[in-house]
Amino acid sequence: EVQLVESGGGLVQTGGSLRLSCAASGFSFDDYAMGWIRQAPGTETEEISCITNDGTIYYKESVKGRFTISSDNAKNTVYLQMNSLKPEDTAVYMCAYGGHCFSSVYYPAAGHWGQGTQVTVSS
Repeated sequence: EVQLVESGGGLVQTGGSLRLSCAASGFSFDDYAMGWIRQAPGTETEEISCITNDGTIYYKESVKGRFTISSDNAKNTVYLQMNSLKPEDTAVYMCAYGGHCFSSVYYPAAGHWGQGTQVTVSS
């Protein structure tokens, strides 16, 4: 059974930082692209970032320079370091596996994501 368990969300002020973690199990972590998507209330999901084992990384334009994705294959865990947070970053952040990750675009596999962790940035 595939499990994606996100953690690290919370409430921070504008300009603050958070580090999200996603512990994955139930599939061969090395074989899949991993990524993060987010969803704010009343909006569709947004593809934020992804990473592959060959070093390909994608960032949504609005988070470039502020967010950093990384993975630890030994721990089957992917991280998202978020700095200089803004109120518009407020959303539920979900870890995703699979899909297609390119440097210019990220296509998550539909439904292949966890329950998410809430990130709230106060102004």
